[in-house]
Amino acid sequence: MAEIKATPTSTVQMDDGVNLQVKVFGEDSKSTKPLLIALHGAPGLSTLAEPESAFAFLSDIFRVLVFDSRGSGASDKTGPYTHDRWIKDIEILRKWAGAEKFVLAGGSYGGFIALDYAVLHGDKLSGLLLRDTWANGVVGMMTALASILTDDRLHVDVARQIRVWSGTLRDDKDYEDAIPEIIAIYAPPEEHMLKAPAKDNDEPTAFEGMDALAAFNSATQNAAFGVNMPRFDVRQQLKDIKAPTLVVVGRHDKITPVEFNQEIANGIPRSRLEIFEHSGHNPASDETEKYRQVTLDFLRTEVL
Repeated sequence: MAEIKATPTSTVQMDDGVNLQVKVFGEDSKSTKPLLIALHGAPGLSTLAEPESAFAFLSDIFRVLVFDSRGSGASDKTGPYTHDRWIKDIEILRKWAGAEKFVLAGGSYGGFIALDYAVLHGDKLSGLLLRDTWANGVVGMMTALASILTDDRLHVDVARQIRVWSGTLRDDKDYEDAIPEIIAIYAPPEEHMLKAPAKDNDEPTAFEGMDALAAFNSATQNAAFGVNMPRFDVRQQLKDIKAPTLVVVGRHDKITPVEFNQEIANGIPRSRLEIFEHSGHNPASDETEKYRQVTLDFLRTEVL
């Protein structure tokens, strides 16, 4: 696997003038490597640091492009915060990187956008990587909230968590106060936590948003869960996704449970499901070595 070196951040302007912060790992002067674009989760909270941690190790065989989506991290806080707009931004980045086809990766909320992209632009994909996600927004949101409200590890403000998952946050402070209440649910039970040290300095955290505590943007979260999620349902379109697809999920994920990921894998014709027995919401951090090997094996077998 490649040695991950410091990579500068680029500013890429979208067609509406919005600037996105982008990093590309594994870039070479001849641009001979295939492209992989990886999306972060947690709208208005997570940043490119999360997909960088999960996919930069592939930079010896891919150009790995990660970015702060509009409304998140260091990118402009300018909407609209819709799947259509976020998908258009991906298309612009694909062209900016000079790729006709590419591998798209997305975990958690990034998986929702990746699924919508695969439905709309499947001809552009040579592969699809999905991590801990769901195919139906309403059922997914209700399940996540129910899990939070019934988890004995958590002590939450019920009204505030309802605002998070219904997209009705009052302001950025409301968002900032809500996240620490629920961090524990994203990790596996203590008896399943693996204690092996990380291979790189940029290991992702159990909750992918905690690298961005200074970047709360409640407007992005409210749009994502108040407007986008009630409309998100790709269950009937899964059969139309032709790209080889890897679906990974933690056995102990209470936010996007195994059965949701099984539904996706059952629906996509060329798919493979991998369940990580010692993981919660993020196998890339909970079982790093296995996650990297599974991902690499899939890409070498199905894509390269």
